[in-house]
Amino acid sequence: MRKLIAGLTLALSMTGTLWAQEVLAPEPAIENTIQSQIDAFLQDDFETAFTFASPNLRTMFGTPENFGAMVQQGYPMVWRPESVTFGDLRAIAGGLYQTVIVSDAAGNLHYLDYRMQQIDGEWRIAGVQILQAPELAA
Repeated sequence: MRKLIAGLTLALSMTGTLWAQEVLAPEPAIENTIQSQIDAFLQDDFETAFTFASPNLRTMFGTPENFGAMVQQGYPMVWRPESVTFGDLRAIAGGLYQTVIVSDAAGNLHYLDYRMQQIDGEWRIAGVQILQAPELAA
């Protein structure tokens, strides 16, 4: 499972760093999809959380239980966030990436990029990448 998470993270990081970025206006439907999945995680409702994943991710993980185990192990800050804030929505090489800032129970901030995909008029999460936190200037 760890190799799969590492591979997904590497693949996503490579797609987002080599291309020009365009910041877009917020898209409430994208934010709603992400928040709805996080709300499902907070209830340990992995079946509902799984419905917000793209078909490719659903195929990759096979079952809501496998998906839930991956999130619990690889993205605990998403499974049990203290708070969620939406940052920029960016277009990168034809894809849409929503930055999400999550605070965990210890107060640590985690920056994530959600790769979004529209399928049959609905937004689905096609991948999540943990970003390096921005450096703070003194």
